[in-house]
Amino acid sequence: MIRRGGLFLAGVLTGLLSAGLVLLVTAPPRGQPIRLAPPPSPAPLHVHIAGAVRNPGVYDLPPGTIVQDAVTAAGGATNEAALQAINLAQPLADGMRVTVPRQADLKNNPAPAPTFITGGSSSQSGDRVNINTADAPALERLPGIGPSLAQKIIDFRESHGPFDRAEDLQSVPGIGPAKFEAIKDMVTTE
Repeated sequence: MIRRGGLFLAGVLTGLLSAGLVLLVTAPPRGQPIRLAPPPSPAPLHVHIAGAVRNPGVYDLPPGTIVQDAVTAAGGATNEAALQAINLAQPLADGMRVTVPRQADLKNNPAPAPTFITGGSSSQSGDRVNINTADAPALERLPGIGPSLAQKIIDFRESHGPFDRAEDLQSVPGIGPAKFEAIKDMVTTE
């Protein structure tokens, strides 16, 4: 009887092995492993560099570039450049224009127009900063407006609603008639 049980067990094992082998050979091939493509490289920034640089023009610069890199790409500043009037550490954005003022421009106009003009931005209208939509960096480009005052402007418009006219800026604590006079031609509400 043991012999019969052993033969039966051997037959069952042989049948299972045969069935497994048949399934293995006849099974459709498994799919290919998923291959991940490398992440796309970021598009270059198109920046217009003008003013007191050796080779003004439009340059393609890598993301993360700052104003100093843009000036270098344009051949460097000329001898008449007033680099102290701009923020060389300012990060650049696509479509931005960087104007390096000349020393003579600062003597003739102690409150020059904003140095950076971001193309296609909702915070700009021509060369004017829209005080209803501008972010803090855009507001800081105005003469006499630093980070603290830019934040006060944003806080004021968030709590009181949009400015109806540029003169309403004088309602913001820290902006009096003299400061408003210096920036009135550089701002808009549209």
